[in-house]
Amino acid sequence: MRDPAPSPASAIRAATIDDVARHAGVSRAAVSKVIRDAYGVSDRMRERVTASIEALGYRPRVAARAMRGSTSTIGVQLPRMDNGFFTRILTGVVDSLRESDYQLIIAPMTDAVSGTTALESLYDRQVDGIIAVAPGIPQAWLEDLGQRVPLVQVGQHDHPRHYDVVVGDDDEGARLVMEHLFAAGHTRIAHVTNDERVLIEPRTDPHPRRLQVYEQLMRERGLPPEVIRIHPAEGDARDAVAGLLDRAVRPTAVFAGHDSLALAALEVVANRGLGSADVAVVGYDDVPIAAHPLVGLTTVDQHGKEMGATAADLLLERIRGRVTVERRVFMPELRVRATSGPSPTAAQ
Repeated sequence: MRDPAPSPASAIRAATIDDVARHAGVSRAAVSKVIRDAYGVSDRMRERVTASIEALGYRPRVAARAMRGSTSTIGVQLPRMDNGFFTRILTGVVDSLRESDYQLIIAPMTDAVSGTTALESLYDRQVDGIIAVAPGIPQAWLEDLGQRVPLVQVGQHDHPRHYDVVVGDDDEGARLVMEHLFAAGHTRIAHVTNDERVLIEPRTDPHPRRLQVYEQLMRERGLPPEVIRIHPAEGDARDAVAGLLDRAVRPTAVFAGHDSLALAALEVVANRGLGSADVAVVGYDDVPIAAHPLVGLTTVDQHGKEMGATAADLLLERIRGRVTVERRVFMPELRVRATSGPSPTAAQ
């Protein structure tokens, strides 16, 4: 799926290295030497060129960056190292790059809600390109980075001008979950999700989109939504689910915003001596352990491995010179397993 044509304001021509050279009254080669921080550039020349760069708002692009030579490295920013879905994406990236000459540098996020620091560290290492996985960063920040280094973003619903996007259809995925639970007779459905109020960019984050679909479909059926928000860094999903089960009238189903939350819910359900006949649990992401026969988690398959491979392929195209924007949307599939039985109230 290609991005719509840019607005007239966004189509304004960006300054080029030749514009900088004319403005500074020096040669193009002199400008490139300053950009590359080459040996032998005088302080006066550096100040002159730097002043023109700032005056014109010039951003050294991929071509200028390439003058410094390839480092044969690609950076991958990951939100977490212990999340099975991100592992699937990384596996796809590795598989796609297996026959290439590139080595990966992986930078986990040090902030629970934003990957800015990790991405800056990759850029500072002069990687040839970056794959940003669910970075939780405003599009404007990524647009700036995308003008300086080939960039592909995975997981956020951006519509960029200077980088590519690989994302799942979260609206459809949430709809699949809810239709499955409604068909099984569930009406008391709780949604446990990341707290969108602490996110840097909730507008493009997938979890608020899933939440919106959940609330919309519940209200369309005259059912009251029950939303439990978990802080990505501080919240304990087990305590939250335990609170749900302690209620006099507890939910018959839990729709978890991602599989880590779903697995926490299953743990609480099992510790209470309950099972899928009492409380159905559905997750999102289809992490590897979800298919284990002792778990059997019903969940949404986002095709994480394929998303990672696609991101790597797109990044290689950008490194080779493509500048047009690509936006690939993956259609999710619901994997129905053992944890989402019929509502206990449906048989009464």
